[in-house]
Amino acid sequence: MLYFLGELLADYAGPIRLLTSYVFLAGLGTAVAAALTWMLLPRLWHLLPTDKGREFAFEAERSIGKPVSAGLIFIPIFVITSVVVVPFDLMFIEIMFCVLLAMLVGYLDDRSVAGWSEYQLGAVDLALAFMTSIVVCQLEPFTVWLPLYKDPIVVAPWLFILGATPLIWLSINATNCTDGVDGLSASLSGVGILFLGMILYMILGHAEIAEYLLVPHYPQGADWAIMAFIMMGCLTGYLWHNSYPSAVLMGDAGSRPIGLLLGVLVLACGNPFLILVVAFVVLVNGATGLIKVALLRFFRIGIFSQVRYPLHDHVRHNMGWSNTQVLVRFMLLQLVGTPLLLVLLLKVR
Repeated sequence: MLYFLGELLADYAGPIRLLTSYVFLAGLGTAVAAALTWMLLPRLWHLLPTDKGREFAFEAERSIGKPVSAGLIFIPIFVITSVVVVPFDLMFIEIMFCVLLAMLVGYLDDRSVAGWSEYQLGAVDLALAFMTSIVVCQLEPFTVWLPLYKDPIVVAPWLFILGATPLIWLSINATNCTDGVDGLSASLSGVGILFLGMILYMILGHAEIAEYLLVPHYPQGADWAIMAFIMMGCLTGYLWHNSYPSAVLMGDAGSRPIGLLLGVLVLACGNPFLILVVAFVVLVNGATGLIKVALLRFFRIGIFSQVRYPLHDHVRHNMGWSNTQVLVRFMLLQLVGTPLLLVLLLKVR
């Protein structure tokens, strides 16, 4: 919307041209999203359901009674800010709809007395991931690039959807499983989204840099990047109130749409292996537990029986780490590992 106004009114007022600058739009969107989330959360969280504790989770009793489902507040802020700031494209509106659906599913689970069953949530997540993968490719051939293959590959829509659906599903559930320590899920997913935004803006959205690094140039890379930075702004405002000891929890209404957006941005980058680069701590912490449960429940294969999952519960219960130590150490692993893995991913090609 603002980009359109900038193009329309630039001839009448010179400073209006700022609205056509992607750097300005990214900065404005990030600042507005952060400020609105920071201001509105404490004013509205009395309307949210309260946490009832989680079975088997370590120190879950500390969260009982706190407002939960903060995503019900900051996800609409993300959507509205994106609609106003990101240059208009119907696909982005459809992505916003998928994000809102993920928020709604999470909120219904948060407010239910017994909570939805794992199978119900898994099936709904799978359907949502399938729909979102269709939106991303628009049922058109999609250009992807792989770590060990020099030339980009154009894949058919059905093949893209077949690979994108489990990636988004995994991202949703790994992010959700990581939400168990104050500030952890928002910080780790925020770092991943921030790096993806930088990749989309500085590499894939820049024709000359993309050509130099032998990766495809995506003309809408900068548009995707603005969306990523706006979400980072929302998470910044949320973390102000969620830092230990937290006053509010994001709940499934926050973690599920964040995970969906994380998966979508990985797909927008055109390389599914990027999720291992920007969110490897999220995957190790959350997704490995999903694998353990699946092997035990469906194949009667018990592995890592001495390890609690999510991994943040193991290091707190078995190794005596405090919440602050979990957050700082997991963040350090993510912050140091992501640039190293990204350089390796780009240069090995």
